Amino acid sequence: MSVAELKERHVAASETVNSLRERLKQKRASLLDTDVAGYAKSQGKTPLTFGPTDLVCCRTLQGHTGKVYSLDWTSEKNRIVSASQDGRLIVWNALTSQKTHAIKLPCAWVMTCAFSPTGQSVACGGLDSVCSIFNLNSLCDKDGNLPVSRTLSGHKGYVSSCQYVPDEDTHLITGSGDQTCVLWDITTGLRTSVFGGEFQSGHTADVLSVSINQSNSRLFVSGSCDATARLWDTRVASRAMRTFPGHEGDVNVVKFFPDGNRFGTGSDDGTCRLFDIRTGHQLQVYHQQHGDNDYPPVKTVAFSISGRLLFAGYTNGDCYVWDTLLAKVVLNLGSLQNSHEAQISCLGLSADGSALCTGSWDTNLKIWAFGGHRKII
Repeated sequence: MSVAELKERHVAASETVNSLRERLKQKRASLLDTDVAGYAKSQGKTPLTFGPTDLVCCRTLQGHTGKVYSLDWTSEKNRIVSASQDGRLIVWNALTSQKTHAIKLPCAWVMTCAFSPTGQSVACGGLDSVCSIFNLNSLCDKDGNLPVSRTLSGHKGYVSSCQYVPDEDTHLITGSGDQTCVLWDITTGLRTSVFGGEFQSGHTADVLSVSINQSNSRLFVSGSCDATARLWDTRVASRAMRTFPGHEGDVNVVKFFPDGNRFGTGSDDGTCRLFDIRTGHQLQVYHQQHGDNDYPPVKTVAFSISGRLLFAGYTNGDCYVWDTLLAKVVLNLGSLQNSHEAQISCLGLSADGSALCTGSWDTNLKIWAFGGHRKII
């Protein structure tokens, strides 16, 4: 068979694939006769209302000298770890604002950090393509620095995201610029499973975020520069269980909904979306024009403990609080008087849902508490 014939067959096959993809898209659209907000409105549901004291900034954590890129809470709610462009991890007592650890990193270009389930260790990763583990109970070296207790090497690109498997200090999942996710055994420092890469059902561009299902820790979802999110089962590394298209830009962040049956995404296309892992359907799009045809990228998202609220940080400094049921913005943290002076790059809820922590390019972290009659939502 000649090269010309091969090219013709390739073009024909590509056209067939595109045609089938379009027909599938139309079929899915015909099955989705409504979204969450449409159904909620038909049932007479009304949006939440927020007064001036319902979400208030009660702490500002100052100590970093560079942009804050990532943060994570411990499961016992009162400690936070943050990662910054200044090349340090800082562990904070959220109740007193005091620093318990300031860890100088081997590589200053850190992108992600995570607390272990017991709160005894922290992990981080970045442009050095490794995930470094620090045992907070270790003794400091002669220079006063906490030594790396384990280095997880094997990725061929930057480590964009890391998260410990719930209830285990021994396993961790990372996402990377090499288009793969990896499940690690921290005890041995070896890769247990690689998701994507040479497998056709994997991502076709950098993986930017991972989120593990808290109800079923065998499941996790990943978001990528290929504009999709994918659902994986740690027992079946060879293929993704589902692929979730819909976004028109990089999927910068993924986060499981509290019930574990859905997950949210944030993208460069300026939208957040809610997907159902059981049906594969998109349930809702959360988007609001910020200016004249302006849809700034979404960089970080988090759900309240009930799932009724979705917090989303945008590159223009806005941090919208969405009512997930009715797809309405009920508050913009970015517009409050005591908010951050630059874009909010990361955020997370405490384990009991009573406090929100935001990290910003202004080098600070802020803790927000539900006040008034709203203790937890």
